[in-house]
Amino acid sequence: MEAYMNALLIAIPSFSILVLFEVAYGHFKGFQTYSFSDTITSLTSGMTQIIKNSLGLIIILISYPFLFDNLSLIRLNDTYIVWILAFICIDFAQYWIHRLKHKVNIFWNIHVIHHSSEEFNLACALRQSISNLIGFTAFFLIPAAIIGIPYKVISILTPLHLFAQFWYHTRHIGKLGILEYIIVTPSQHRVHHAINPEYIDKNLSAIFCVWDRIFGTFQEELDEIEPVYGVLKPVQTWNPFWINFQHFWRLLRDAYYTKDWKAKFLIWFKPTGWRPNDVLKKFPIKTIENVNKQIKYRTKENIENKVWIIFQFIGINTLLYFFLIFYASLDPSNRFELGFIVMVSIFGFTSFMDGHSWSKRFELIRCSLILIYFLFPIKWNLYANNSKVFIYSILIYLTFTLISLLFISPPKRLMDGTS
Repeated sequence: MEAYMNALLIAIPSFSILVLFEVAYGHFKGFQTYSFSDTITSLTSGMTQIIKNSLGLIIILISYPFLFDNLSLIRLNDTYIVWILAFICIDFAQYWIHRLKHKVNIFWNIHVIHHSSEEFNLACALRQSISNLIGFTAFFLIPAAIIGIPYKVISILTPLHLFAQFWYHTRHIGKLGILEYIIVTPSQHRVHHAINPEYIDKNLSAIFCVWDRIFGTFQEELDEIEPVYGVLKPVQTWNPFWINFQHFWRLLRDAYYTKDWKAKFLIWFKPTGWRPNDVLKKFPIKTIENVNKQIKYRTKENIENKVWIIFQFIGINTLLYFFLIFYASLDPSNRFELGFIVMVSIFGFTSFMDGHSWSKRFELIRCSLILIYFLFPIKWNLYANNSKVFIYSILIYLTFTLISLLFISPPKRLMDGTS
């Protein structure tokens, strides 16, 4: 886990620099693919996933080492060929996991966050799930276990395989010639994120596009059909927690209210979007019917709102970096406390971004309680001993937030994201 923490300390600033570069490039070219609140939501979604993974908040149904010990026919040595084979096995597994997420109701819930942005840019690559609380990836790595690929190789390559999918979330790179037949490119992934009827549920590969071509899910980006991004049932929120569990809540509600007892069970495993007939009218869900008339979700932020939101983002990032840098020196209870503080903070200020009437009171209570937490003698000594710079920065952030909330109001919603 500490190796994962160290990798994040490199990956986070690297991704952030690339996002800033893309923003600057879009401004220079007169083709800006970012909007303010959407970008904040993308970045905070990545933060929630970091906390969730760091705390190990997942139940593993079956582990790769177990499969390796019981299924391997041979034991391969650690050679470059093994690393290549392992990467191919991981990529093949991810294709089928990705396809499952797009095709089955319950699995769509753990993927909808990644498609929820109505923009397409490097930042939306960071929209990763925290609702995947059940680990089942190892089932799809059975071929790797059978041929004896060591766990060490799989564990090192898996995060690298994920990081390698960052670069193609951009609208600034066109088609790449011969590479379009070998790897997943920005053009192909724009198709994947689009909700146009011609594009939806296509291009499910992660690195090698050969899987889409073999299994019939490939679609080229067409010059005459510009991709429209988002999901057909717009999430209509900047809050990553609601985005993560919105689909699950709808499934749970439908399963509870439907009179069809068979449907109460089947709804979870039916194709994505399927609902029992008797709840369709009772709980209508706004859906985009004409993608060319999409109305993007927006809130009206004034300059004070934007400054406050940016300050919140910086303050919560300070908390996150404190968590990552001193992860090894903190005991599990302190890790969970800090992780919980970061999560609640993200929930609070993104709810404020959504313009909820209760969000200002929530923020006042949140910051007051967190300030008391850090000033409590036992906690003060613990965190101050790790770094006085960090602890003072966090106290300044909390104090400023409390004072500023006396003079600032949440933004107002403008669009509901449907057509």
